[in-house]
Amino acid sequence: MTTTSSVSDNVREVGKEARKTSGDIQSDLQTLRDEFRRLAAQVGNMVADKGTEAWQRARPSVEGVASDAQEKGREAVDAVRDVTDNFVDAIDESIKERPYTTLALFAIVGFFLGTMWRR
Repeated sequence: MTTTSSVSDNVREVGKEARKTSGDIQSDLQTLRDEFRRLAAQVGNMVADKGTEAWQRARPSVEGVASDAQEKGREAVDAVRDVTDNFVDAIDESIKERPYTTLALFAIVGFFLGTMWRR
C-alpha cells in the first residue's frame, strides 16, 4: 500500500505542478500578447509620424504644382476667349464686307457637317 499511496501522492503532486505550469504558460502567453499589442501600437505610431513628416515635406511641392496647374488653366481659358473673340470679330467683318460669300461658306460648311453627322 505504501507504494500505491506513494504513487498516488506522486500523481497528485505531478497534477499540481502541471496545473501550476499551465497557469504560468497561460500567464506568459498573455504577457506576450500584451507585448505584441504594445509593439504594434508603437510601430503604428511611428508609421503615422513618418507619414505626417513625409506629407509635411511634400505639401509645398504639391501646393506649388496645384497652383501652377490652376494658373495654366486660367491662361488656357483666357486664350480660348481671345480666339473666340477674334473668330467672332472675323465673322462680323466678313458678313459686313462680303455677306453673300460668307453665307455661301457657312452653307457649304453646314452641308459637310450634316453629311458627316449622318454617317
